[in-house]
Amino acid sequence: MPPNDVSTTLPVQESKSTVVVVGLGMVGLYFIEKLLQFDVRNQFRIETFCEESLVGLTQYFTHRSEERLLMQPPSWYEENDVTVHMNDKVTLIDRSNKCVYSSNGLIVPYDYCIIATGSYAWVPPIPNADKPGVFVYRTIDDLNNMISYSKSAKRAAVIGGGLLGLEAAKALYDLGLEVTIVERNPLLMSRQLDRKGGKILLREIEKLGIKASLSLPPKEIVIDDNGKTKGILFENGHISEFEIVVIAAGIRPRDEIAKASDISTHPKGGIFVDDQLQTNDPNIFAVGEVALHAGMVYGLVAPGYEMAEVVAANLSSSSSFRRKFMGSDLSCKLKLLGVHVASFGDYFAGDDVAMSLVYKDPFGSVYKKYLFTKDGKHLLGGIMVGDTNDYAKLHALYKSKKPLTMAPGELILGVKSGQAPGADDLPDEAQICSCNNISKGQVRAAVRTNNCRSIGEVKSCTKAGTGCGGCIPLVTEIFQAEMKSMGQKITENMCPHFEYTRVEVFQLVKIKKLKTFKEIIDTIGKKGSRGCEICRPAIASILASLWNDPILDHSNLQDTNDRFLANIQRDGTYSVVPRVPGGEITPQKLVVLGQVADKYGLYTKITGGQRIDLFGAAKQDLPDIWEELVNAGFESGHAYGKALRTVKSCVGSTWCRYGIGDSVGFAIRIEDRYKGIRSPHKLKGGVSGCIRECAEAQGKDFGLIATDKGFNIYVCGNGGSKPKHAVLLAKDVPEELCVKYLDRFLMYYIHTADKLTRTARWLEKMDGGIDYLRKVIIDDHLGICKDLEEDMARLINTYQCEWAGVIKDPVKRTQFRQFVNTQDTQDSVEKITERGQRRPADWPKEFSEKSIEQSDQKSDQKSWVKIAPIDSFPEDSGQVIKYSDTQIAIFNMDERKHWYATQNMCPHKRAFVLSQGLIGDDENGALHVSCPMHKKNFALETGECLSGDVGLKLMTFDLKLEDNYVWLYLPPPQELDRILGTGKWMVKKSHTAKKSKETGVQIVGSAMGCSSVGCGDKKLDW
Repeated sequence: MPPNDVSTTLPVQESKSTVVVVGLGMVGLYFIEKLLQFDVRNQFRIETFCEESLVGLTQYFTHRSEERLLMQPPSWYEENDVTVHMNDKVTLIDRSNKCVYSSNGLIVPYDYCIIATGSYAWVPPIPNADKPGVFVYRTIDDLNNMISYSKSAKRAAVIGGGLLGLEAAKALYDLGLEVTIVERNPLLMSRQLDRKGGKILLREIEKLGIKASLSLPPKEIVIDDNGKTKGILFENGHISEFEIVVIAAGIRPRDEIAKASDISTHPKGGIFVDDQLQTNDPNIFAVGEVALHAGMVYGLVAPGYEMAEVVAANLSSSSSFRRKFMGSDLSCKLKLLGVHVASFGDYFAGDDVAMSLVYKDPFGSVYKKYLFTKDGKHLLGGIMVGDTNDYAKLHALYKSKKPLTMAPGELILGVKSGQAPGADDLPDEAQICSCNNISKGQVRAAVRTNNCRSIGEVKSCTKAGTGCGGCIPLVTEIFQAEMKSMGQKITENMCPHFEYTRVEVFQLVKIKKLKTFKEIIDTIGKKGSRGCEICRPAIASILASLWNDPILDHSNLQDTNDRFLANIQRDGTYSVVPRVPGGEITPQKLVVLGQVADKYGLYTKITGGQRIDLFGAAKQDLPDIWEELVNAGFESGHAYGKALRTVKSCVGSTWCRYGIGDSVGFAIRIEDRYKGIRSPHKLKGGVSGCIRECAEAQGKDFGLIATDKGFNIYVCGNGGSKPKHAVLLAKDVPEELCVKYLDRFLMYYIHTADKLTRTARWLEKMDGGIDYLRKVIIDDHLGICKDLEEDMARLINTYQCEWAGVIKDPVKRTQFRQFVNTQDTQDSVEKITERGQRRPADWPKEFSEKSIEQSDQKSDQKSWVKIAPIDSFPEDSGQVIKYSDTQIAIFNMDERKHWYATQNMCPHKRAFVLSQGLIGDDENGALHVSCPMHKKNFALETGECLSGDVGLKLMTFDLKLEDNYVWLYLPPPQELDRILGTGKWMVKKSHTAKKSKETGVQIVGSAMGCSSVGCGDKKLDW
């Protein structure tokens, strides 16, 4: 926050003081940003020297653009009047004359000088560490040399298993090399993780094909007769062969400028600074990894940010009060080789002061260990691997030093009371965003002082949430609380097309008896608009929950899974999951499943919900597969919808010697009762025959456990990345009354939950929690139980199998063609055989090919090509056509007025699926398609990616309607195949990480993997 004594009304200084920043890494830039923010009197001018930015080195292997390492575009520096001396470094600070000398011969005077030179890679005394093939991982020159050298290499080793070592391993992995991490300690990231957490991390890394050599120090780099690196000799005498060795064993402060300028430094490195980060020269300050404060050099960015803010605030303040840097904790949250890792507080606290709680899920690769004071009243620290969603809140809770308001176990298992603690419990100084060192008080000030009125404005103002994004839920909670306290309206509208929440839209549709999307948007929404990928599936769900029309009667509103009644997989095929009520299935039906899987070449797997999943079904084969299954007595399992998935059961009293209730029979009854019912999110149930709880009913949206008097009913639990223990609703309830309570509970949830909200989150947000829910469901507090039961009865009585509806309707069957202009079919991902079954080849972690521009089409060779009849393209949706070996998506937005054509391949992951995406418009009416894979939006007019990925772009084509046919203006087939041919772009085994070297291949839109770019938007996660 700005210094309290600074007022925005103070006059501009006539003569400005010059601040020279030596180094433009993350901390140097952060200091500049803070000084610009605090300098409301406009008293400073800033000059900075940038040898190179050391941020995003791993991503450099993908984009190869030095400009993109600047963190801010060149225009930003110009707009803020910051002078940047690129590719130049300061060699001497002349303290007597207060000026700096640069390697390019510049002499720049200063009033204040900030040293933010960071650190360099430390190389341990290993023989031959200076030979060709040995690199450090620190600068652009290091990376460029590694890239060049790797072209003749096959195997690489990284010495060092800490944060930097794992980043280096990722870089080598992306170059297509066989990578081994060499670490002298018995586990990776030994400064952040304990043994169990390290094992989880190691297992995930090994899944990528990366090896680790632990507890074995390297003794010498082995060289060949030409003096080049050949391998590593270890202390035990073993030699492993590597053509490249990267040393990432630690860092040392870059304090050579200070030493040359007679500024006090420690013999082992680091510039001495006091609590105001001042050196022995009152006009020179040091921040970040080069600063030695109270005997500590911090190798993380967050402490550097704190230092930078202290200096910027003190320089800007005119009062005698000075902020102080009092040290920093070593908490951090990272994503390493695709694995989320975090630690905070005193995460190695001993048994003498702490007690620990541990959650370990080896199937989901999640490990959490939280440490508490022995009385359980305070959180001391924690370790998280695989799931770091709660990091921001827990770190803030730790730093607040406040007593816990819940039992320690609820921080791991979920809040049993039904109401979760909120951000109100945190003090203003609590750190919310660790990436950018933003406190709760700064977020509040952005709303209250800077008039930010949306999350986007808060992000722009404070930078909170612009790093990893993990703090966004907490930022949102603070934003909403602050807006409410100011009496401001908090917009929770469903989307820009509706000025109502999902709950309000539900009630309006019900009261006004609206039956179509057009009726709904023209009556209660933005009249004349087309909606978007947020509201269209939400409206489809509401229509299904109210009127239960066949889902495909509104197919253009459905996301891909509901549109094709199956789950889309990463190769563009679908998985088929027949319903197996209660998990009970006859041998005859098992045989049918095997025969169908064998006939259509499907990969089979048992699901966690006691069903059988058939993977790899081509879209055009789905109706035929369903027909065989329906004829054998199966129904749709609705694994694709936000609906009831399964009701899991144990064998209960049917077989089990401990069973006291017929859990199988009751589970079948319940699953058959609620099958097909659409809800705000997916629903899962469970029935256990006794308190041994083999069906895990207490981890479901609703669960029943048999007692000698009936069943105990539990509600609002779930598994997954944020597991939540279900809450007891009622005890010893007879079977018929159980059904009545469940009818009411489910319909009340459908009526009142926000879009895409699980029952657990719904209950957490409910005023009064489980006590209030009991009053509504059991005591009929609102007098609506009869209405809820009638609504449920209507849905049950109008159920029809969605698969059967397709196979009986020839028109609907045609919607499953792969191409509208030919009977040909194409695979888009090569299949490989593994453990006796066929599956798609792995996606490369990242694609590094450069993009192809629209201009790559040779316009002088184009001509109009007759494609297919107009009536082959249903209105308000997309279809795909095949032109030689190229797939083109055609979108009919309005029968005669708005048609568009683009490539069918989404450049993010080379998925040939865009024609199946949801179509919508923005507030200005501009149309876009949302990729069904990862919800990236592309403008239909220009092909531009609207989801923040500027490197992704679609190729678009001119289209006309003539003689009742669709025509496209295209180059010759061989020319377009050269650019967009399916055979060229289909993912193959040879593209996977073990062979991801430069191939000279070009791609339409330089796709980036999910490890470096967010995959779409969670709010679209249908």
